[in-house]
Amino acid sequence: MPPANPVPPADPVPPARTAPPTRAELDAAADRTIDDVLGPSLDVLFCGINPGLYSAATGHHFARPGNRFWPALYRSGFTPRLFAPAEQWELPSYGLGITNVAARATAQAAELSPEEFREGGARLARLVAEVRPRVLAVAGVTAYRTAFGRPRAAIGPQETGIGDAAVWVLPNPSGLNAHWTLDRIAGEMRRLRESLPRPAT
Repeated sequence: MPPANPVPPADPVPPARTAPPTRAELDAAADRTIDDVLGPSLDVLFCGINPGLYSAATGHHFARPGNRFWPALYRSGFTPRLFAPAEQWELPSYGLGITNVAARATAQAAELSPEEFREGGARLARLVAEVRPRVLAVAGVTAYRTAFGRPRAAIGPQETGIGDAAVWVLPNPSGLNAHWTLDRIAGEMRRLRESLPRPAT
């Protein structure tokens, strides 16, 4: 886990991005899946709801402009600089990974059925048993409630883990979730980061 250094108030400019997907490429991305970002000895496995069309078209998690995941990850102190979605494969070197509750890409999460969420919860339990992260952090309280049958779950640490992994629920970082500002999302991520035991020195 990176050291807890003070985070500057302004985000640095991430590396140049590739051209955005065309409308035809977005339409063609429906129902696709994208690879998980995994590695050994993960501190936190972040879990989105499901890939949006923009993410499925690019192959990068939380890729749509306006999604607050990457800025919040930086502001919370998990990464030493602001990463672009295309740099997602660098995360395991910081003890971080990314997956999704449901694998199928859709224009909106509302297109997913409750059964898909429950199947996703079962898949996550198997993945956690295999990868063994210290924490599974689900970015979306409604998705977590449905996938794991926890209708009263709230943002923050959960009383029940999955296998040996603790579980945290984070706010959905989508730009459509206007109730949660970037600073508040980063604050919840920071709470999670600060809950992790410091490595021995």
